[in-house]
Amino acid sequence: MLTVGVILLVVAVLLMLGEAHMSTGGLIASVAVLALTGAVTLLLLSAGAGLLAPLAGAAGVLAPSLVGLLVLRRSLRSARSRRPRAGAEAMIGHVGVLRAGTTGARVFVDGGLWRARPGPLEDASALHDGDRVVVERVDGLTLGVRRAEEWELNP
Repeated sequence: MLTVGVILLVVAVLLMLGEAHMSTGGLIASVAVLALTGAVTLLLLSAGAGLLAPLAGAAGVLAPSLVGLLVLRRSLRSARSRRPRAGAEAMIGHVGVLRAGTTGARVFVDGGLWRARPGPLEDASALHDGDRVVVERVDGLTLGVRRAEEWELNP
């Protein structure tokens, strides 16, 4: 039992390291908690402790770990539901100014000049230099835009 307990302890540590590097929302961590609980129980049993000590040890490991996992789960859920605040995906919904030139349409949004492509429902000839446009999608370094509605310009 000592060997199995030590192996479970090593597996639990490796699983916790895996959870730290790959965010799985607590899935790997929950398996690690079970492995750690089993390791504590087996190590206490192999040490010759009675039945009460392994049960208390298992409860002492399992209860705080489950509370920690529940807190982690809730914070991950709230973090994943928010809109991105950085990167190209964060520009979706932002208003910019169209700049038409010889190299094609560009849009100035959030301090940067990006290539622009009209949206699938937008007529390319309807967009002119200086028009206010809304970013609808990001495709690499090209932004899909449409003409901004009045309510989007003056919230």
